[in-house]
Amino acid sequence: MSSEVLPGLWKDWRLHALVLLTVVVTELIGTFSFSIGPGVVLLLPMLYALIIGLVLYFTPVVKEKQSKNAEPIIVLGVALLLAKIGVIIGPSMPELIAAGPALLLQELGNLGTILIALPVAVWLGLKRESIGMTHSVAREPNVGLIMDKYGISSAEGRGVMAVYIFGTVFGAVFMGLIAGFLATLTPLHPLSFAMASGIGSGSMMAAASGSLIEAFPAMENQIVAFAGASNLLSLSTGLYVSIFIALPLTEKLYKFMTNRREEKKNVT
Repeated sequence: MSSEVLPGLWKDWRLHALVLLTVVVTELIGTFSFSIGPGVVLLLPMLYALIIGLVLYFTPVVKEKQSKNAEPIIVLGVALLLAKIGVIIGPSMPELIAAGPALLLQELGNLGTILIALPVAVWLGLKRESIGMTHSVAREPNVGLIMDKYGISSAEGRGVMAVYIFGTVFGAVFMGLIAGFLATLTPLHPLSFAMASGIGSGSMMAAASGSLIEAFPAMENQIVAFAGASNLLSLSTGLYVSIFIALPLTEKLYKFMTNRREEKKNVT
């Protein structure tokens, strides 16, 4: 962040006033949840903040100056979240070890976003945005990783932010519905869905575990324990899986698929 940007950023009273007002309004609204069949839809303050921010962006209240000044704040916010995650990891090591191999291996399930979503993204014609979009479920640690490696204004940065926003708006709703429906319609054990709900997002985990608890109230304590341990593992190990496995794998697969596409074009 350049020295020229900093003074303008801190003196931008309009931006800080809008952010403060948005936070106050969304916290006053609070959290709401409602059921759709066996699923639970959870509406969180973060969702309201995103909607309010998008609406304000298309009004004269937010000018181009505020939009540009808000960009570096995203990096600062992600840095604070990563620091919080780091603080969580240390004291929780005994819980991680006691969780067992099933919970440890569940993190590899996040690689499914690469194997399934990346080919679709390339087929749709997306360029390097697809790397940021598909290397993970694009939560805070993954956003920080992409920003650090490629920068927020890069194609990869735009991709990861697009999925992050989409996941914030629709992720909790999707997880709440899919967990309840699958747990009641398939023969798989409810605790397997509790483990699957911990993908590194507190809101998504809360929505999914809420659906499971509503469907299986007698297992409430077990569902909360497994979902919490799974989410903790995803928060603590997910970043390392992304750094050493997911992101390099996405890069190689993207290069392979785009090269194949170019070869087919040259042949035809």
